[in-house]
Amino acid sequence: MKNALIVVDVQNDFCKGGALAVSDGDAVVPVVNRLLTTTGKFQTVVATQDYHPATHKSFASKHEGKKPFEVVDLNGLPQVLWPDHCTWGSKGADFHKNLLTGKLGAIFRKGLDPEVDSYSGFFDNGRRNSTGLGGYLKELGITDVYVLGLATDYCVKFTALDAVSLGFKTHLIVDGCRAVNIQPTDGDKAIAEMKEKGVVLVQNGDTLLKTL
Repeated sequence: MKNALIVVDVQNDFCKGGALAVSDGDAVVPVVNRLLTTTGKFQTVVATQDYHPATHKSFASKHEGKKPFEVVDLNGLPQVLWPDHCTWGSKGADFHKNLLTGKLGAIFRKGLDPEVDSYSGFFDNGRRNSTGLGGYLKELGITDVYVLGLATDYCVKFTALDAVSLGFKTHLIVDGCRAVNIQPTDGDKAIAEMKEKGVVLVQNGDTLLKTL
């Protein structure tokens, strides 16, 4: 068994003061850092980074008369419209200042194509293009992945579900995630869906360290 930790989108725009701030999003940083500083537990640690061109069509600002969190059709896929966020070269796209990025083995950017959003760290939302993360993990012989980050009901969920579909035994570190919660129960529903699809729930990152 070989383990990988996947840190999803712990970026300024999803944390306090960001353009698309997730409630209590900063709280995932110490959980991630405790896992990053534990040597020998993971064969590799990777992070995903939301990274959009300013013209990205998932932004509400690119749809006249539309507001953030409305849903439209974008090239045949349902698309939640978001505030402009994580644009190329912006401070908002940077990782949280307290995240121990020096411990990351690789970073996989997503959402670069302005015509399709990319919640998952593995594929865009249409599964038309890969980020390369799946191939990277398979080349390393990874069998088990542990997922945490932002946000539970979008990028974390789709990353975990794609990991399952690619044959990885997939674990969600629940206390290392926070949800957007456009609807108040979205995060809870996402966790239930992941569990139903075969994702193993790990309730506490510290407990995980004792069992790996």
